[in-house]
Amino acid sequence: MNLVSFASAMEGVAWRGLVYTVFILHFVLACQLLLLQPLVSAVDGKSGDAAELFERVSQNIKVKRYNEALNDLNAAIEADPTLSEAYFHRASTLRLLCRFEESERSYRKYLELKPGKAVAEKELSQLLQAQSALDSAVSLFDSGDFTKSLEYVDKVVLVFCPACSKAKFLKVKLLLAAKDYSGAIAETGYMLKEDENNLDALLLRGRGYYYLADHDVALRHYQKGLRLDPEHSELKKAYFGLKNLLKKSKSAEDNVNKGKLRVAVEDYKAAIALDPDHAAHNVHLYLGLCKVLVKLGRGKDALSSCTAALEIDEELTEALVQRGEAKLLTEDWEGAVADLKSAAQQSPQDMGIREALMRAEKALKMSKRKDWYKILGVSKTASVADIKRAYKKLALQWHPDKNVDNREEAENKFREIAAAYEVLSDEDKRVRYDRGEDIEDMGMGHGGGGGGFGFNPFGGGGSGQQFHFTFEGGFPGGGFPGGFEFHF
Repeated sequence: MNLVSFASAMEGVAWRGLVYTVFILHFVLACQLLLLQPLVSAVDGKSGDAAELFERVSQNIKVKRYNEALNDLNAAIEADPTLSEAYFHRASTLRLLCRFEESERSYRKYLELKPGKAVAEKELSQLLQAQSALDSAVSLFDSGDFTKSLEYVDKVVLVFCPACSKAKFLKVKLLLAAKDYSGAIAETGYMLKEDENNLDALLLRGRGYYYLADHDVALRHYQKGLRLDPEHSELKKAYFGLKNLLKKSKSAEDNVNKGKLRVAVEDYKAAIALDPDHAAHNVHLYLGLCKVLVKLGRGKDALSSCTAALEIDEELTEALVQRGEAKLLTEDWEGAVADLKSAAQQSPQDMGIREALMRAEKALKMSKRKDWYKILGVSKTASVADIKRAYKKLALQWHPDKNVDNREEAENKFREIAAAYEVLSDEDKRVRYDRGEDIEDMGMGHGGGGGGFGFNPFGGGGSGQQFHFTFEGGFPGGGFPGGFEFHF
């Protein structure tokens, strides 16, 4: 083959390659046009394709497939940068998701292409309001103004941006802070329907159940989240914190059952300290602690624990009963009667409460009597000899003849001393007094005028009248001859 023939052959091959290349390029271009055709605006009169695009976008938004809607709109804009309606729909979709900066850029681009469009200007204004409201809500949450923060989220942000996940999570945190645990559970339930593996929603929903003391359900939420992400710090903290609380609470109950009451007291206190804000669980811890302290006779401490339980649940009958018992220990008779009456009204068929109320009423009645032991300065276990010695000493001390300057006070004191001795020196009267019986002739403190005594040194006459008070058989305790007379 000569050079001319070779050159001709090579030239033919080159031309065939060029033709083949041009064919391939045209084929690819045709495929691209066919694929993008439904997304391109009707600038060339194909309005049906644009309508189909926006209908598909609308349907995706209805079923909350926001990413698919945005993908379609982005592809349409890439194919035709002058497709104004695509910018508007993209801006609206981004606004729903509170992607504020991206949404604002799309609204402004649309208004460049379609100046003065009122609908777009209105939505842009709503977007800016929502952005400002969300910033304010976050600041208010951080400062502790949960009510105002929730207003911004509910009445502005989620009105203009209903798919805003940041606002939704902030709302759940606000509901938890406001102790609306059922509301928080409901809100996170909606989130988990959209994404059952949403870790933040699992955490917050678990907290809602936790603060309702539905601990088993709370644990299931934490466990599911940890299966998805074993290193999630907040889920780990919540899970192990709850396990520790349940362990410490059970330890307190076990020690009560074993009779280790002092150990149980420390367990109860430790469990409460783990989460002082867990009211639904702590109410039972406070009650358990109060009951143990009552058994230990620590009335003041028991009173504090039962009051803490009643501050959480003012109608907790058992806490009222136990606080009544604690008040009996601290000799707050009227307070004990008030608490036990309230408990009896709540549980009128409970005989145990009625018996406790009767004890409190008896203690109150006894507290209003003269305390003859206190008047003589002796203990309730004093012997007859102790009582006589105390009486002799006080009678001499307060004899009116020895207290001329304060005769009236001395006479009153002497009456009380004589009345105390009359009761406590008589075995039968003393026993009945100790039982709290209401006996009319039990000393001068009941009925006045010294009724029931075989003597009345000061009753009857006016001032200056002379009375004779004779101790038959000598002064109690000896020391004076029989028939010694005091003259008043």
